[in-house]
Amino acid sequence: MRMKLLMAAAALALSATLSACGPAPKPAEHTLTYASPYPPSHPFSRADQEWMADVEKASGGRIAFRPYWSGALLSSDMSMEEIRHGVADIGLITPIYAKGGAHLLRVQSGFYGGVRDIAEQIAVYDCLSARFPGFDKELHGLHVLAVQGGNFPGVLTRTRPIRHLEDFRGLRLRAQSDAVDVLKQLGADPVNMPMSEVYSALAKGVIDGVVAPADTIKSLHFSEVAKHFTAIRFSRGAYPARAVSDQAWRRLPADLQRLLIASRKNWEAALNRELLKAEAGGIAFGKTDGVDFSPLPAIEQARFDRLYNADAFGQAQRLSEVGIDGVPVFRAAQHLITTGTAQQCAPTENRP
Repeated sequence: MRMKLLMAAAALALSATLSACGPAPKPAEHTLTYASPYPPSHPFSRADQEWMADVEKASGGRIAFRPYWSGALLSSDMSMEEIRHGVADIGLITPIYAKGGAHLLRVQSGFYGGVRDIAEQIAVYDCLSARFPGFDKELHGLHVLAVQGGNFPGVLTRTRPIRHLEDFRGLRLRAQSDAVDVLKQLGADPVNMPMSEVYSALAKGVIDGVVAPADTIKSLHFSEVAKHFTAIRFSRGAYPARAVSDQAWRRLPADLQRLLIASRKNWEAALNRELLKAEAGGIAFGKTDGVDFSPLPAIEQARFDRLYNADAFGQAQRLSEVGIDGVPVFRAAQHLITTGTAQQCAPTENRP
């Protein structure tokens, strides 16, 4: 019996040795770097990792990714330029924070008053992008791989809840660019800073609050530094959020380019799932962590909506100062939303 056990053990050892001596896995033909300013645990990054795994599998191992998280390679306000110049092959881009060269991409995100959900945000963006060449002009040197919508922001404040629009007066708030002017009209002091800098600014009292969706309560740990969330609805739009540089794109053969184009729908779906899951998780977490949640009265929300759309139209007009005719873009966005016809645009998977 002992001899049989010894022989079995020897056979197992021999099998393991032969396996170890077998051929090594074939290396990927194309290893692409991916960069994000967010940590790998963030909802955006979880969707990114799901996309990378899907692409690696669909390519049969011909594509591999080397990710860099937490701003190791990429910043928030210069991400478009950094990807264009090859700091990373693919990355999370944020034209809404760009300091220059993305005027239309930044402002158009405020043209979506009345939009219903994330899917419609993306559909409206695709329609506008296909119709107005200014979008592609500002994306020169980049190939968009995913467009991102988002949960509707509310307002999270440190010490003072917002119950009425008059409560905005005197508050210094981080806000996206499309909300800055309307907040000024309400007497607030808005600033536009990358979301990655907001926690520190809240903790130090540099700002009194942030216009942000509820998912940030948990994902960015905002409940540690702010305790009041008002569910005022800021209608927001979509924007191009993941892109590959033209130089990296040209290194790929045509079949792998087609694979990346086709993967866009899956990446956007993963982002949408993570965003919705994060919103529900943020609300649940905030309720257990001492965050006070309150709605804005309906009459106040209606008043805010009128101010928001009027301001968006004004921003569209002011784009003429930089040589961009933004009014037709605004009108087209509003027509698509009010008629519910955005889904009738050309399929996104056929776009480069």
